[in-house]
Amino acid sequence: MAELTEFRADVAQWLQENCPAGARGPGQIASGSSKIELEPDVAKWLQNCAEKGFTAPTWPTEYGGGGLTPAQAKVLYEEMGNIKARSPLMGMGMSMIGPTLLEYGSDEQKQRHLPKIVRGEAQWCQGYSEPNAGSDLAALSTRAEDKGDHFVINGQKIWTSGAATADWMFILVRTDVDAPKHEGISFMLLTMDQPGVTVKPIRLISGSSPFCETFFDDAVADKQDLVGELNKGWTVGKRLLQFERSGIGGLSGGASASNPSKTLIRVAKQYIGETAEGKIADDATRQNILDMNMQRKAFQLTASRANEENKSGIPGAATSIFKLVGAAMQRDTADLKRAIMGFSGLGAHEEVGFSAEELKATEEFLHLRTTTIYGGSNEIQANIIAKRVLGLPE
Repeated sequence: MAELTEFRADVAQWLQENCPAGARGPGQIASGSSKIELEPDVAKWLQNCAEKGFTAPTWPTEYGGGGLTPAQAKVLYEEMGNIKARSPLMGMGMSMIGPTLLEYGSDEQKQRHLPKIVRGEAQWCQGYSEPNAGSDLAALSTRAEDKGDHFVINGQKIWTSGAATADWMFILVRTDVDAPKHEGISFMLLTMDQPGVTVKPIRLISGSSPFCETFFDDAVADKQDLVGELNKGWTVGKRLLQFERSGIGGLSGGASASNPSKTLIRVAKQYIGETAEGKIADDATRQNILDMNMQRKAFQLTASRANEENKSGIPGAATSIFKLVGAAMQRDTADLKRAIMGFSGLGAHEEVGFSAEELKATEEFLHLRTTTIYGGSNEIQANIIAKRVLGLPE
């Protein structure tokens, strides 16, 4: 305990000295993309944390990580939250392909890709879903043909988040069309900056276009970028999904410059009013916020306990529980915030008179509904929980 107390003091001092003002509070967060220009303070914050190993605090130091224990990483994130510091780096490199390569990658793959991820020098995207293979992912038909020292890929992926700005993709492809569908799939990596890859953004109801269609016309993946064994990619692909669901569900930790609990209280007092004692003026709203904040606190405590109990550090089927509950909680929080704002929470155009926060509330209301779909829909998570966690019959 004394060691953690000393570590907390050191971290707090380092953060005060090395986190620029422009990296605190809401704002830009680095994704590693070579196609996105970073604000000066955001770039400096990324550089400072990368040099310290704080972009990937629990990763091994040999790959640029911080080598911290989970308890130390938790302290780091808490102290970052105390000064409203944003995460220095986010994205699928950190939360998905990085942990997967640590477990399944060859020594060469780890040395080649992980340090770049830690330094924020590459953004990654996911090539899983296809127009005819969403919930039944093993039915994918994008093919990769063995050409000796490389594979040639043809097909289409959809809902490839961040593909328009990504530098690399991790992809599931069919490499044996005659094998049972789960056994003829391989997991590989490929660069997005090549003639055989075409990306088309999909505009969403929220107004943004994070999702894309991605087409492969004789795209190339090097043999050295096959992760795991040929035709055994389903195992690697499933493990990566567990890492993804851990991140969405809130199991992976991480720093956040926002506090949803405090935000709901502040917004309620602003739009509904407060009593002379400083309470939210409306009893029903106060109760709704209390219920939501209690649920969030219970979720955080349960997640902390689950991380401590999971000595291996490898997520299992229980991640579906946290993905299911965490995604629904994010959606419901956005719903409540918008409802508290009333008509002001329906803003779509700045020129009509809505504030930036009101416009943001509308965007969150629309966008966070997708958390119950991407990364495995709530229905899929419920099925996994029934089969793999509860052991219920088919």
